[in-house]
Amino acid sequence: MPVSRVEALLFDLGGVVFEFDFERAIQHWARYSALPLREVRERFGHDEPYRQLERGEITAAAYFDGLRRNLELMASDAQIGEGWNGIFGAEISETLDAVAHARKHYPCYAFSNTNAEHQRAWNAAYPRIAATFDRVFVSSEIGMRKPEAAAFAHIAKAIGVAPGNILFFDDLVENVVGAVAAGLQAVQVRSPADVQGALARLDSR
Repeated sequence: MPVSRVEALLFDLGGVVFEFDFERAIQHWARYSALPLREVRERFGHDEPYRQLERGEITAAAYFDGLRRNLELMASDAQIGEGWNGIFGAEISETLDAVAHARKHYPCYAFSNTNAEHQRAWNAAYPRIAATFDRVFVSSEIGMRKPEAAAFAHIAKAIGVAPGNILFFDDLVENVVGAVAAGLQAVQVRSPADVQGALARLDSR
């Protein structure tokens, strides 16, 4: 929990504000693959091309070309994209409600490791995101990803708050560890209750 004064809140999106599951994409792509489902699942991962896409260093078309080769897909970009953008699930309304309440007292920002294709998809699927956060930082726009220290430093400078006075929420432990190493305070989110509890403890201080 926070040990210094909190001046701003920073939230991950996927796994915190909305649900997503890459198994949906894998199941979709397997229909177009010469490989069995098990091997499609084993070959797909958050590899260097995936990270390059999330930093905005390559285009979706270039990334899809790599997927086509790696997963042995007989599929067009549109067919690959249908699976790529089919990963999104339900909005986590309890978290968004908690953020909306917290925003009465703190500026609230979001930071997502994502790409332009996914950004368009979740902007359309979850209109409350734009209405709830003061600003959304996207890795493919700033050219840096969590848990890179430079990414957290960039956001701290952009919002004008010292890293130590930012409270960060993320579902992935590596991002929480990276944020703490970069000087932020951080909470790992396993459920909306983790967000609600942390914000309630802030209110009681």
